Amino acid sequence: MTNDEAALWRLCVRNVQPSSPNQSHSQEVCLDPIRSRSLVRCAPALRPRLFRFRGSRPASPAPMEGDVMDKVEATATVRDFDPISGSIPATKVEITVSCRNLLDRDTFSKSDPLVVLYTQGVESKQWREFGRTEVIDNTLNPDFVRKYILDYFFEEKQNLRFDVYDIDSKSPDLAKHDFLGQVHCTLGEIVGSPASRLEKPLGGIPGKKCGTIILSAEELGNCRDYATMQFCANKLDKKDFFGKSDPFMVFYRSNEDGTFTICHKTEVVKNTLNPVWQPFSIPVRALCNGDYDRTIKVEVYDWDRDGSHDFIGEFTTSYKELCRGQSQLNVYE
Repeated sequence: MTNDEAALWRLCVRNVQPSSPNQSHSQEVCLDPIRSRSLVRCAPALRPRLFRFRGSRPASPAPMEGDVMDKVEATATVRDFDPISGSIPATKVEITVSCRNLLDRDTFSKSDPLVVLYTQGVESKQWREFGRTEVIDNTLNPDFVRKYILDYFFEEKQNLRFDVYDIDSKSPDLAKHDFLGQVHCTLGEIVGSPASRLEKPLGGIPGKKCGTIILSAEELGNCRDYATMQFCANKLDKKDFFGKSDPFMVFYRSNEDGTFTICHKTEVVKNTLNPVWQPFSIPVRALCNGDYDRTIKVEVYDWDRDGSHDFIGEFTTSYKELCRGQSQLNVYE
């Protein structure tokens, strides 16, 4: 890294006051510049750059054409259950969705899955749409970034239905897309499963094995901070035969059982071994749920149109480490 590459690293956390959503204050942490040093040339070097964040949360940039990574919010649109009159939610839980071995409905490629969550009113018993994940192109084993945040009532049976579709166009009308299967469960079933992880077979298509859906729940903490970060990399491995790599980053937070939950994907930067990704704003809750020492794993891939993304490298860090600008923890090899 040259002297020109050394930079003043800044992190600004936005604490949104729940009682006054139109007001906010910024807590700014100024960090010292990193000393220049030579990087190991044979290994990918990833350098996070954290910039100052001012004002309201910025809108996500438009996704690149053909980019499998949708620029999505951290959570789906929230609609409350129809609670029993006077009942108070015990806690809020975040639901993460993954699928394995989905049906392949596309002739010349793989399915482009999306999951729709429906909730059933306690009194009305009617199903209504709660929210949708993002669409992931060309995969039968999706791990969705977009989460569902639900109020969990201890003494109520909260029925859920997850429908999976193969998305073939931009139309929001689900009737115009291929149905891949569905599953029914309760929120208590997910929360009460070992490690709060429920795996169930998808059904709804007679005579077909529709694969499985994996639902993971985590109780949300009270952390309301946001962080804006930017990452760049130098001398990544070349994975494309006729060109350079098309790198993107995937962020995961660790779980108590040793597994990891996906929490963010960057955009794809085309045809480069020295990418500079766009700054992004993310809730600290999504990265670590308020535990600044919680392990964060970051993987880097070379994007391929057919969904078979090539692994380039990975590193682990924590939110606490990302704030230590005066040390070498800001440079990853």
